[in-house]
Amino acid sequence: MPKPLIALDWGTTRARAFLISPTGEVLERRVADQGIQAVPAGGYPEAFEALAGDFQRAAPDAAIVLAGMVGSRNGWVEAAYVACPASAEAVAAAAITVKLAENTAATILPGLCCDEGAFDVMRGEETLLFGLGVEDGLACLPGTHSKWAEIRGGRVMRFASFMTGEVYGLLRNDSILARLAQAPEGDDAASGAARGRAAAERPGGLLNTAFSARTEVLAGRMAGGEVGPFLSALLVGQEIAGAQALFGRTDEVHLVADGALAESYGEGLAAAGITATVTSPEAAFVAGVRTLAAGIAE
Repeated sequence: MPKPLIALDWGTTRARAFLISPTGEVLERRVADQGIQAVPAGGYPEAFEALAGDFQRAAPDAAIVLAGMVGSRNGWVEAAYVACPASAEAVAAAAITVKLAENTAATILPGLCCDEGAFDVMRGEETLLFGLGVEDGLACLPGTHSKWAEIRGGRVMRFASFMTGEVYGLLRNDSILARLAQAPEGDDAASGAARGRAAAERPGGLLNTAFSARTEVLAGRMAGGEVGPFLSALLVGQEIAGAQALFGRTDEVHLVADGALAESYGEGLAAAGITATVTSPEAAFVAGVRTLAAGIAE
């Protein structure tokens, strides 16, 4: 008989907690700025109580699974990376058990690693990947450090990270390009993004095309409000091109995103002639953590 599940996606700066019914419905959810950076040494049981103690009291027989940076060397207990190619069964088998209280245990999921000429890692994204239910395909998980993963036979064969979100913040806020940038007004967001997607297709690469965010404003051909959207679309376009170079041309990508990221990456993929099948991060996480929890229980 399936049990309820308490699952935490516990990252560096933020934690998301879910109480999930035996049949997969999210009964309660909570988001808090209580990532691992905010937890003192030895303070994880207390932090869990603050995040999801009421979930546990509402469902005392629930299994408890923790994913994300809580299993890093800077987290509660390090759960060693599982090397790719990796199946859901291999990830479940490598999970470790910790004590929340005398008679209460929780399971910490490991991340994944791969070495395709350069060593790469992920923690937390693997749960979303297994939640997609994809047998064969290419998945994109946008973010500060976006992940692209090749899935074959239901296994994560290899993946690559792109510092797109972080580089955007550096260029938009801390580079010479920031000096002429302004908040978008009117059609600035749409026109800036269109310019960025077009620029991503030009020869010269990112280091050349990014500088045009300054020179086009100086020439009076771009508004300051277009600079941020231009850079965002340019970086997304460069990321998509880089992923195609690494994984090969594909007509479909499984995109795990919602809101502005889903829109931005959807438009970037469409401009590249690629269809995006979109799944929300919550839906992917809930399905993935249920899959991995079932493997742990076996």
